[in-house]
This record gives sequence, structure tokens and C-alpha cells, in this order.
Amino acid sequence: MPGSSGVAAMKKVVQQLPLECVKVSQAAADLKQFDLQNAQRDPLRTGVSSSTNPFRPQKVCSFLQ
Repeated sequence: MPGSSGVAAMKKVVQQLPLECVKVSQAAADLKQFDLQNAQRDPLRTGVSSSTNPFRPQKVCSFLQ
């Protein structure tokens, strides 16, 4: 029976699904906690210093111009 392996695979997925589900409220609480713990290292919140910013404008040597 060619379809039986597909059915068995789908049954396995359906059985696994409740084990991997997380309530939205719990996921939101986890994300909020992670954000608060890492706020000091987040460059979008704290900004990037000009010395470590790889996208800062390059200095031009006025002597060579």
C-alpha cells in the first residue's frame, strides 16, 4: 500500500505537535523576559558607538587631495 507510509508519517507529526506547542501568552512572556535581560547589549536600544560602527563614513586624508 503506497499511501500507508505517508499516513504513518502524518500520524507521527500529529502526535509530536502537542509536545512542541507553547501557549501564546507563555511565548510572549518568554520574549519579554529575554528582551529585558538583553536590553543593555541591544544596539537598537543603546546605539552603536562611532568607533565600533562599521558603516560610519570613512575619514578622508586631506593631505592626499
